[in-house]
Amino acid sequence: MVATSATSSFFHVPSSSSLDTNGKGNRVASTNFAGLNSTPSSGRMKVKPNAQAPPKINGKKANLPGSVEISKSDNETSQPAPAPRTFINQLPDWSMLLAAITTIFLAAEKQWMMLDWKPRRSDMIMDPFGLGRIVQDGLVFRQNFSIRSYEIGADRSASIETVMNHLQETALNHVKSAGLLENGFGSTPEMFKKNLIWVVARMQVVVDKYPTWGDVVEVDTWVSQSGKNGMRRDWLVRDCNTGEIVTRASSLWVMMNKLTRRLSKIPEEVRGEIEPYFVNSDPVIAEDSRKLTKLDDKTADYVRSGLTPRWSDLDVNQHVNNVKYIGWILESAPAGMLESQKLKSMTLEYRRECGRDSVLQSLTAVSGCDVGNLGTAGEVECQHLLRLQDGAEVVRGRTEWSSKTEATTWDTATS
Repeated sequence: MVATSATSSFFHVPSSSSLDTNGKGNRVASTNFAGLNSTPSSGRMKVKPNAQAPPKINGKKANLPGSVEISKSDNETSQPAPAPRTFINQLPDWSMLLAAITTIFLAAEKQWMMLDWKPRRSDMIMDPFGLGRIVQDGLVFRQNFSIRSYEIGADRSASIETVMNHLQETALNHVKSAGLLENGFGSTPEMFKKNLIWVVARMQVVVDKYPTWGDVVEVDTWVSQSGKNGMRRDWLVRDCNTGEIVTRASSLWVMMNKLTRRLSKIPEEVRGEIEPYFVNSDPVIAEDSRKLTKLDDKTADYVRSGLTPRWSDLDVNQHVNNVKYIGWILESAPAGMLESQKLKSMTLEYRRECGRDSVLQSLTAVSGCDVGNLGTAGEVECQHLLRLQDGAEVVRGRTEWSSKTEATTWDTATS
């Protein structure tokens, strides 16, 4: 009904009723526009069906059938007729709202079209800062790392501590992603119940190339059984841009009781948790069976004393993080060797943990060259010992070094 009334204001809508001979129509329906007050007037307006504006012929009004007849009193001032009030022209002005909606949609469309939907290149990393993912049938964990500006040294390359931190982080995230991480550093639920923790007993690392600021490396890690009461963890580190392997590492882990600080056998409940994740593979590095030399004050070329752990050096198990030991070992390395040589391999044996109140000594013996000619030596080998002040051994180690000039030439040739 309303639509018909609104439409009839502009177009003729035939009525089902017809006018009688007296000019009065049989009214079928009517529309009442409430609230519309007409202007008081002594005149009257008669509107016939099919009302139209009176046409003019040769400047004179012409009365046509169905035209509007308007009669006024003589004393009424002539005024223009108000526009007819219809349903349409009583609606609010929607133009501003429509314009705002249109603007929003145009802006959204522009932003949508500006998105980069081009396929990514194979050398682009999708998520270099994520927590990694499980690959290869759920047995290998993979994580990417971007080398930050504060992780490089004076030679513009990442430090060995940075590399070791990446290895440790992937190991923990591997356990976490497998759903085995309980309260502690890598403790499974059954290990937590029995107050057991993992501790590293031996570590071998070979570094072919150190990444630099802005590089992204991809770290793969997995675990294997080692004897009856040990676990081996291996790592492969690749350059994400070239796919080249830049670091290999292999480690042996054993269990220790967190309360007694003594080594423990692997309980059957714990073995049932970890065995499904063991990979039947050889170590990525052939084991170096050479015995690590025990140093003392007489056999060492360099000694650094008074090393103490800070609160930030402790992990959640309240012992010093094993990466910190590497920094202490290098504290006694000669400055000339650190400036001219690049660490290319390292073997460490962890013999004892140290705590917050420990005071340590770092001893280094250089072999394979004259100590006074470290700057020109091509290959250097060092023996290391980190011990407590009372002489108890904490870590024995061996490091191999190569000239930074040779490493730079190799990097240039392979880039």
